Amino acid sequence: MDQLINQLPFLFLLFLFFLLPAIMRQQRNAEIERRFARIQRKRKSRLITLVHRLEPMGFLGIANLRYIDLNDAEDILDAIRKTPPNQPLEIVLHTPGGLLLPAVQIARAVKSHKGRKTVFVPHYAMSGGTIISLAADEIVLSPHAVLGPIDPQIGGLPAASIIRVAKSKSTDAVDDYTLVLADLGQKAIDQLTATAVELLDGTVSAEKATQIAELLASGRWTHDYPIEASEARAMGLNVSNNMPDDIMELMALFPETVKRTSGVRWLDSARAFFRKPQPTSESTPFTGYQPGPGARSFSYGPWDPRDLRPHGVPGPNPGDLRENQSIRRR
Repeated sequence: MDQLINQLPFLFLLFLFFLLPAIMRQQRNAEIERRFARIQRKRKSRLITLVHRLEPMGFLGIANLRYIDLNDAEDILDAIRKTPPNQPLEIVLHTPGGLLLPAVQIARAVKSHKGRKTVFVPHYAMSGGTIISLAADEIVLSPHAVLGPIDPQIGGLPAASIIRVAKSKSTDAVDDYTLVLADLGQKAIDQLTATAVELLDGTVSAEKATQIAELLASGRWTHDYPIEASEARAMGLNVSNNMPDDIMELMALFPETVKRTSGVRWLDSARAFFRKPQPTSESTPFTGYQPGPGARSFSYGPWDPRDLRPHGVPGPNPGDLRENQSIRRR
């Protein structure tokens, strides 16, 4: 008996740190399955969500914003393969973007599905999220939800800006590193423009598809420029604001798991209690995922162009490549 009592603190810690979180995850997954099943029966569709939030990483629980990666592509491609050909496909996107390869894989899989394709954006689908949206027959944005440009970023810099800098000087005044980046940047813009035209085929006219693709991929705006429904419609995209309530309610199933103090409070007079929304962390830029050491997000290619710089030749400081970190989510 005494031995059991002595073990109680250990058993309590075991339950608190391991068993309780596992039970909570199981309950949450069961609730998600029930909600998904109910919505799919109601809408007679295959529902897929791609939601990226701040999540704790490692033992210390350091906050990290997720982004589109190859694991996402594997899961979504598998879900689409298992969807009957003529069943409507509905995808809920909430993402800052991410790696180009999986974003294009997902977009092409969506495009190839024979049933009607609809993308719902409750809040934002930037960069790679916009690429996926272009594959849909219809894009549904809630009021003030946004898409974003798809212009490629090379080593943290806009490809279009690198090209403009290289063209503004004589060849003798530009180092080889910058010229290589400019060449890579032009290829990236051309390839993304062609991909966007491919994804828009059949949704808009060929001429309009080219106009939209060039507008989104050319670097006209900063990479975090918010494109609301009215501007997207003006471009020629099939965008509406008819966001169903049950789709918006799905976001409650994907709360922020990183605990933060928020100064935002508001009173729902209909229900008479305080809600505490979970905005993106103050330290997180609106663009979402910022490339870190070894990362490839927003980069075009599986390698780091800084590796090409000869030893001793000055080049851009990695710390200077992230000027937009001062941009805060509005």
